Amino acid sequence: MALDITKTYSLLMAVKQMLPPVTFLRDTYFPTNDSTDIFSTEYVLVEYKDGRKKLAPFVAPRKGGVTVLREGSNMQSYEPPYIAPKRIMTIDELKKRGFGEAILTELTPAQREAQLALADMQEMSEMIARREEAMAAETMLNNSCVMNHIADDGTVKFSAEIKFYSETTNPAKYTPSVTWDAASHDILGDLYAMAMKLKERGLAATDFICAPDVARLILNDEDVYKLLDNRRYEMGNVTPRELPSGVTLTAVLNVYGIAINILTYAETYEADDGTATQFIPAGYGIMTAPGAGRTLYGAVTQMEQADNNYHTYAARRVPKYLADAKDDVREIYLKSRPLLIPNQKNPWISGKFTA
Repeated sequence: MALDITKTYSLLMAVKQMLPPVTFLRDTYFPTNDSTDIFSTEYVLVEYKDGRKKLAPFVAPRKGGVTVLREGSNMQSYEPPYIAPKRIMTIDELKKRGFGEAILTELTPAQREAQLALADMQEMSEMIARREEAMAAETMLNNSCVMNHIADDGTVKFSAEIKFYSETTNPAKYTPSVTWDAASHDILGDLYAMAMKLKERGLAATDFICAPDVARLILNDEDVYKLLDNRRYEMGNVTPRELPSGVTLTAVLNVYGIAINILTYAETYEADDGTATQFIPAGYGIMTAPGAGRTLYGAVTQMEQADNNYHTYAARRVPKYLADAKDDVREIYLKSRPLLIPNQKNPWISGKFTA
């Protein structure tokens, strides 16, 4: 059956059948549970708890039990940011041979229109995924995320920031006493201190995600080399293994009894000024564990051209079709309302390790 691009539900089914873009930070540390994390309202509930490691109390044989209070959680309602790239189709585009299409083709403009719509939605979905990846990186680096909303003329209309801490400064920041590119640094000591800050609160610390220059400093460190050069005991290993989405498992270090994966993340995106920008900036690293947060999606409400009525859709990506019969122009939108949040309070610790 041919794709009917004039019907949102038809486009929505097509989007759901597309292969989802793979992103390392979002997929590994902010996974989405479709049954609980996709809301049918424009607002989402953000709830997270502080980590605790209390012991169960000893009780006298005939006392029966000691009341243990439930830990409270922080719950707030947020309106996720609105992301909506769009693509325009004109008659001239539908008459031309598309990218990758055979030179001698029998496609009609209507068939080419459906193909072009699918290709545009796939590309816009990848653009949204890169935005989500940038939000994941910023959330882990700053324990907050600034969302600049763009007006029609391309300028910033207003900015909104969501913080996941109540203190005056970010408590999930780590500052080494000596940067790792200076003499007398202590890379293993800093990694251990960061991991213990999480473990003391009952949180996992398995991954250290860093920029390529930070990974290079770790591998060239004399103490790390001595640790890996122990022939009688497996203290760690350096077996670089490339993982999906531009990340490399550079080494696995046994840091004073804590196994830490050193993950080098070199993936970049194109900034607004056209420059290639690393998701993890040079000099920075983050200590955390998979599943430390999750990605929520708010519902998208829009007016459909088919009936001029408002409809609400609960999905990760929501397409929209709009036609201008006067100018023979059609537009395809792809909308999303993601919000990346932690599951526990401060489940990651970030720092800058170069001068």
